[in-house]
Amino acid sequence: TSAAVTHLLQDSMCCAFRCIILRTLVVIRVCLISCCLTISMKQSGKFCLTFDKGKVFWARELIMRRRRPLFFVLDRFLEQTEAHPDNTFIVFENESYTYACTDKRSNKIANALQSHAGYKGGDTVALFMGNEPTFLFTWLALAKLGSPVALLNHNIRTKSLLHCFNCCKAKVLIAAAELKEAVEDVLPSLIEQGVTVLLMSKNSDTPGIQSFSDEVEKASDDPIPRSFRSHITFKSPAVYIYTSGTTGLPKAAVVNQNRILTALAVLSSNGVVSSDVFYLNLPLYHTAGFVVGFIGTIETGSTIILKRKFSASQFWDDCRKHNVTVIQYIGEVMRYLCCAPKKDNDKDHKVRLAIGNGIRAEIWKEFLNRFGNIQIREFYASTEGNVGFLNYVGKIGAIGRVHFFHQKLFPYTLVKYDTERDEPVRDANGLCIESRKGEPGLLVSKITNLAPFSGYAQNEEQTERKRLHNVLKKGDLYFNTGDLMRIDKDNFIYFQDRVGDTFRWKGENVATTEVSDILTICDCLKEANVYGVQVPGHEGRIGMAAVTLKKEVQFDGRKIYNHVVSCLPSYARPRFIRMQSTVEVTGTFKQMKVKLVEMGFDPGRIQDPLYILDDNAKSYVPLTAQIYHAIISGSTKL
Repeated sequence: TSAAVTHLLQDSMCCAFRCIILRTLVVIRVCLISCCLTISMKQSGKFCLTFDKGKVFWARELIMRRRRPLFFVLDRFLEQTEAHPDNTFIVFENESYTYACTDKRSNKIANALQSHAGYKGGDTVALFMGNEPTFLFTWLALAKLGSPVALLNHNIRTKSLLHCFNCCKAKVLIAAAELKEAVEDVLPSLIEQGVTVLLMSKNSDTPGIQSFSDEVEKASDDPIPRSFRSHITFKSPAVYIYTSGTTGLPKAAVVNQNRILTALAVLSSNGVVSSDVFYLNLPLYHTAGFVVGFIGTIETGSTIILKRKFSASQFWDDCRKHNVTVIQYIGEVMRYLCCAPKKDNDKDHKVRLAIGNGIRAEIWKEFLNRFGNIQIREFYASTEGNVGFLNYVGKIGAIGRVHFFHQKLFPYTLVKYDTERDEPVRDANGLCIESRKGEPGLLVSKITNLAPFSGYAQNEEQTERKRLHNVLKKGDLYFNTGDLMRIDKDNFIYFQDRVGDTFRWKGENVATTEVSDILTICDCLKEANVYGVQVPGHEGRIGMAAVTLKKEVQFDGRKIYNHVVSCLPSYARPRFIRMQSTVEVTGTFKQMKVKLVEMGFDPGRIQDPLYILDDNAKSYVPLTAQIYHAIISGSTKL
């Protein structure tokens, strides 16, 4: 009971009033237990009353939040370490690390950093590193020191890298040894800002970049006092995870301690336990890899099989080698696995559960037919969003199911959306119009204390763009997910498409404005309108650009190829280029995309010259009808 209720009970109130309060408390306790129960029917026709593991966790989390001192994700890791010190936590290539070993490694990093002259307790630190155990050790170390961590995409370079670093106002950059050249490209700006740059290597011959591995090896592995993080509250930022959002350069979504504590439930609520072996091959700088894969296993006490990157050819061999029981996916991962050559031992594995998002219905069916009876738990969520869904019944193609209590706790709705004007449809009173069942609509979720929207670091303009005012009544405030959904007659909800200027390719969000800006830096291009087009047999949309040339300049496919390869990661490079005399714009000078997207890259429909990126020729070459038909037929993969 709260202090207020305790005071009331001890006060000289009448006996009847004390009885009412006590009965109320009993009812609340019974309701909490009842919420954790699920009624199901056995094959015999008898009803069965069972505990729902996910609901049990949420009830337990309410208790955790009452603990003093405050309880965070790190504390759960320390509990697991104390309870099971010798259990294997991480397996990476030919090495394995127990919970106790991981704890000590993170202590060494923390002790080395807190004694470093360039670091002060609580400073924000940017982590520029690929998938490796040191990434996890370093995050735990920084959590012990009470420092928020910015998770930088190790694929970005130059302008984007510097932008992402500046978003979080980090004082320290910790980078992997193999990323030294990328750091050197932005080093003058970092030095000018007084940033301490630490490289996870034994030595560094570049002035301004300090080697850090040697300091870590010499440091003590003594535990870090809790006082170092005593300033942390549930609202304190835990990590900054970058998302391209709808426009512009990547934005740093603020993920606070409360949100990351909630994320502990992701795996446990799906029945994952300590004996499970989790295969983590998605990037740790992404929400999927970091929150679901890493944070989720901290709660369950499971073992992580950590991979540098996804490999379709190694996937099932790894699962067999390490007795993997739980895998994680995004839509592209499942498609790659289904497109790999079939083998006689495709069903020879111990995987029982797949958790992820973005799988298409036809791929879902093909995956189950080929690889066996694996339970697929499709969910919907976003890094910065305040609403999520889980397809807990396994309905193929759905991302979840709408139900009364979910909608009451986290109010959301679908509203009609004008894709031409790129905005919600409003009535005569200026309010949004809710979509009917079966109709697609923009998913919006009410911003409340229970479902907050923390926004983007150092970017109030983009934060405000995600806020939608006057949705169902004057003065209300909703989060704009930027996603079109559809709810069927059975209340299953399905993802339809993304709106705005972002498309998804190879599991990565691509911001068209950023790609357009980079294209127009090339000295032969005047304007570039970037958008995503669908390709049969591929998830998401692939990049295409409608461009105009500067006066008296010829199209130079090799020069443009060299430019995009040096400035953009592979997934963001426009695969197709369409030459135009002018770029169409609206009355408010917004670039027109809808018609361009509809026409795609078919040379039979488009009179403008078309080009395709050719890695073998290291140039953009003419897109012929023969090349087009090879892509459409599937004989040429993109």
